Amino acid sequence: MRAGNIVQLEPLSLDHEPELSAIGLDPTLWEVASEKVASSQEMSAYIERAIVDPKAKAFAVRHRATGRLAGSTRYMNMELAHSRLEIGATWYGLEFQRTGVNTECKYLLMTHAFEEMGLNRVEIKTDRLNVRSQDAIRRIGAKEEGTLRRHMITWSGRVRDTVYFSVIREEWPEVKAHLERLMAR
Repeated sequence: MRAGNIVQLEPLSLDHEPELSAIGLDPTLWEVASEKVASSQEMSAYIERAIVDPKAKAFAVRHRATGRLAGSTRYMNMELAHSRLEIGATWYGLEFQRTGVNTECKYLLMTHAFEEMGLNRVEIKTDRLNVRSQDAIRRIGAKEEGTLRRHMITWSGRVRDTVYFSVIREEWPEVKAHLERLMAR
């Protein structure tokens, strides 16, 4: 679908399960996630839920230099009547974290959302306990909007507070330039 210098986004399919299981069954990836994937069967179910969701478009993220899958992400909670969507359910295998994969992936997704889909708003949310994710979201230029308290129940039964971020159409040119500077490093 979309390709940059580091990643290529491919429509997610069950064919991706073996590669995603190879990098995605590390329990540390799911510690503060809303759901847990601990086996190839659970990865298949995770993929199936993503691809049948009518308000989502899921992607496998392929690392171009190695040809291997780096992880998965998706457009979700798409409310096109309100000109908005969320980028979420993003995870990368440990070896692909802090490598530029996430920055370029978000750049490709937001460019498509704002410039091709003509949307007004892109949302990103994360668990209050996932400080690393919050830092990454701030780093790409999204603005923190607040915290929804006791918002979700995670796979472990923990009640999660969710921190919301967004980029709106008027901010996109500045955020885009910022992402391009990050990617040029």
